[in-house]
Amino acid sequence: MRIMPLLLTLAIGSLTGVAVAQDAPQTVIPDAAISAAPSLRQTALDSDLGYRITESLTTEVGPRLAGSEADARAVAWAKAKFAELGYDKVWTEPVTFPKWERRSESARVVGANAQPLVLTALGGSPGGTVEAQVVRFDDLAALEAVKPGSLAGKIAFIDQKMERSRDGSGYGIGSRVRSRGPSAAIRAGASAYLMRSAGTDSQRMPHTGITRFDEGLTPIPSAALSLPDADQLSRLLALGRPVSVNLSLDCGWNGEATSHNVIGEMTGSSLPDEVVLIGGHLDSWDAGTGAIDDASGVGITMAAGKLIGDLKQRPARSIRVIAFANEEQGLHGGYAYAKAHADQISNHLIAAESDFGAGRIYGFDTSAPAHAKAAAEQIARALAPLGIEYMPGEGGPGPDVSPFARDGVAWGNLMQDGTDYFDYHHTPNDTFDKIDPEALAQNVAAYAVFAYLAASAEGDFGSKAKAADAAD
Repeated sequence: MRIMPLLLTLAIGSLTGVAVAQDAPQTVIPDAAISAAPSLRQTALDSDLGYRITESLTTEVGPRLAGSEADARAVAWAKAKFAELGYDKVWTEPVTFPKWERRSESARVVGANAQPLVLTALGGSPGGTVEAQVVRFDDLAALEAVKPGSLAGKIAFIDQKMERSRDGSGYGIGSRVRSRGPSAAIRAGASAYLMRSAGTDSQRMPHTGITRFDEGLTPIPSAALSLPDADQLSRLLALGRPVSVNLSLDCGWNGEATSHNVIGEMTGSSLPDEVVLIGGHLDSWDAGTGAIDDASGVGITMAAGKLIGDLKQRPARSIRVIAFANEEQGLHGGYAYAKAHADQISNHLIAAESDFGAGRIYGFDTSAPAHAKAAAEQIARALAPLGIEYMPGEGGPGPDVSPFARDGVAWGNLMQDGTDYFDYHHTPNDTFDKIDPEALAQNVAAYAVFAYLAASAEGDFGSKAKAADAAD
């Protein structure tokens, strides 16, 4: 039996601004688990397991476009890797989605200033060849403001720059240009759409990513230019003469495909039916080998689960690691898992996903309610020697965790430094050499400590099924 001291109970209420009843059940982490955390942390820092798992996936499978033959090989790889690492249970759950394929792509300026352009089709784009005059817009708002039909027979080009940031907040602009720009171009009457890649590099490496077309619109060929090529096209247009581009994409939707969430579990010592969920996504785009997006997340969480499983005294709850299917094209694996486990929300103590590269983790946050703040602070103190700051109110659930979090599962967020993440994100340059082994080991240590302590907690972190209207 555990008795929460009155002073600590009152302190929690004071720190959170939430009234806490003196007899409210408080979540804390037992002293034995807190004492074991430093050894687990150091073991992870000394290990290269996460690095080797990441190397294995990127080398043996390579690019893993959802629904492709390589995606199927990745599923087989993940099952075998979980088994090799000694996970107690390994299984798969099917995930079905529309299948998009990329076959070829090219573009060139035609006319007096003829020259090639480096670009890549946006995921979800149809194929087609268009040769037309280009009309440039500074930003998405400018394109959305034009008169409907005014770009008939033209190519719309948004040249909006993305800013570098540690937390990746600059990506919001880039992703909106990618997801909303094509529909704005169609409404304006354009025959094709070009955008400045959502990236922060200076290489001729275009950034792909999924786009969407609003219902009722006929999709048009849509692509992203590398940043130097976007600059080049803008300079040509600044000369004040009409500039025409020939754009040729061979890509498009081709029926449905079924992949799988691959799940490995280390069984808990006394509450095996309750789980702490961690993971990354198994698929990648097809240009690079998907090292930072997201083989590293798979490697980090697989290794963390393995190290916890190797402990002489395992935590009370099970550690469940998921390699999610098809995150890139719409969180399909995350939605499928949330649907399949909708009746088990309270059995999922807390969930966290690693899907922002392999930079060092600098911050920690959780959705823990007032009664679990003491436990969250205990975890934060155990993470502090790794250079991780407790940052309440700064985070949110990872992508594939977000559908389950929407339904009521508590989340943790281990914030990775993404300063250079968008130099490589969704490009041919997303390769294994971009992984820093020491930074990856720090990630493994953080996930291992977080998952171990959470799984050892006496009490819960607030997971509770929401009413259907609240979840929507």
